[in-house]
Amino acid sequence: MFIYKLKGFCLTFLKYFSLVFFSFWSLLPVVSCVITAFKTDKEYGSTNVMQFPESWTYFENFKKAFIKANMGRAFINSTIILICVLVLSIFIGTQLAYILDRFKFPGNNLIRNLFLFASMLPGVAMQISVYEIMYKLGFINSLIGYIIMMCGTDVISIYIFIQFFENIDYSLDESAIMDGASYFTIFYKILFPLLKPAIVTSCILKGVGTYNEYYKANLYLQDKVKLPTVATSLYTFVGPLGSKYNLICAGVIISLLPALIVFITCQKQIYSGLTAGSVTIPFTPTATTGAILSFMRRATATIPFTTLPPTIRSESPAAATALRKAARILSCTSAVQAL
Repeated sequence: MFIYKLKGFCLTFLKYFSLVFFSFWSLLPVVSCVITAFKTDKEYGSTNVMQFPESWTYFENFKKAFIKANMGRAFINSTIILICVLVLSIFIGTQLAYILDRFKFPGNNLIRNLFLFASMLPGVAMQISVYEIMYKLGFINSLIGYIIMMCGTDVISIYIFIQFFENIDYSLDESAIMDGASYFTIFYKILFPLLKPAIVTSCILKGVGTYNEYYKANLYLQDKVKLPTVATSLYTFVGPLGSKYNLICAGVIISLLPALIVFITCQKQIYSGLTAGSVTIPFTPTATTGAILSFMRRATATIPFTTLPPTIRSESPAAATALRKAARILSCTSAVQAL
């Protein structure tokens, strides 16, 4: 009994100790950045990193960082890039995942393997050929060209959408087709709303990477006056004669504020999006159930026997006839509620 309690105590102590230890080392850079941001040039040169500043109301570093680093223009450019990249990535990625999952055609597996191969290639090594293509297309120092390039590197999101499509039963597609819906209607009216968890997850991964991207932004957006981003604007205070880290830390805090505001206001959606990926979508009816729902909704007109899904047609012609009569008698609302 004593050994059992001692073992439980040790495990509990180890759990909380590791939590405190890793939390401390994770927060230490942020704390030192906040402390340094409120120091004057003289204080920064004469004190250590963790020593508190003389005044917590010294906001001159924030003003200088915002003005000299042209962070106003940087926030505008980064916001435009972020919104366009997320919208285009979701629009293209969801449709491509829908085609690869729902339609079987020659070359389907080849395309999936090519995407997998592209995701394993080192991004920095590929920038030589990408830069050559961007240069010949005239996309250097072009916001539109940079947005197109960033959308073309979103391979992980496609796999996220494919995984979610695989968890959605195909009977929903069959039911909608029996109702006369086109493939576009099925995608936008039925399947796309079910992808909200995948879209949130993709937006988090893609949004954080796009907002913090420095290497590609510095390489393709070389005009630092008209086309700065939040990541590249902070390097204004880095030079061969030294770096003004108190201004850099102030700029870092300013750049963190939008992300912090978004996280605080949308944390419920963010948590639900990240956790929903590990569970199956709640409502995934079988093919028979989906077909019954479809025909119950069509409460008018005579339905030919040949239009019935194979799952019902193969069971019994009498059952199919009874189903057609029930569809003509019951209203849509009462039929769905009864089921």
